[in-house]
Amino acid sequence: MLKRIYNEQPNQKQIDEVVKCLRNGGVIIYPTDTVYGLGCDLNHKKALERVARIKGVKLKDAHFSFVCYDLSHLSEYAKQISTQTYKLLKRIFPGPFTVILSATGKIPKIFSNKKKTVGIRIPDNNITREIVKQLGSPIISTSIHDEDDIIEYSTDPELIYEKYKHTVDMVIDGGYGLNVASTVVDCTDENEYLIIREGKGDSELIY
Repeated sequence: MLKRIYNEQPNQKQIDEVVKCLRNGGVIIYPTDTVYGLGCDLNHKKALERVARIKGVKLKDAHFSFVCYDLSHLSEYAKQISTQTYKLLKRIFPGPFTVILSATGKIPKIFSNKKKTVGIRIPDNNITREIVKQLGSPIISTSIHDEDDIIEYSTDPELIYEKYKHTVDMVIDGGYGLNVASTVVDCTDENEYLIIREGKGDSELIY
């Protein structure tokens, strides 16, 4: 199913339909403030396994980010952070960043391994944030890659739908995506933040 939702003012009925799909174990492709993402409800193990299969990885080895509405879910999935790091997160979110933090014990239960870190995303995208807000828990985020040798990320939602319509339950058309991913910042060492991938997010905001 291809569902058009407008980022400026997401339709509540359409958001409800996406949330229902996720709660039923659905896998969706959705817009962010960077590239289109593939994901599901964080608490649905079989859906997580489907996402891992689509990406061609084992769930225990997957490096999925968690898309949150705001920082209120942070203490559940990330260990206590310093005031300095919290100020950084308030400065860059919502925005095109993925922040890697030390994980709590809840993460291994989800991924069946001793995962020590978690990637957190709060994209500046009304569609995705409204979905997460209504769902009441984070959704998984992993980028949709293009098989083209030059173009790394798929940007046209209609072409994404043609490619994945038999693989996922819903593709959300939120307009053209970007072909630049988020900037990834490792904050596990609070004395030295490390940018491990330059992306759309302005690295000058980190330091």
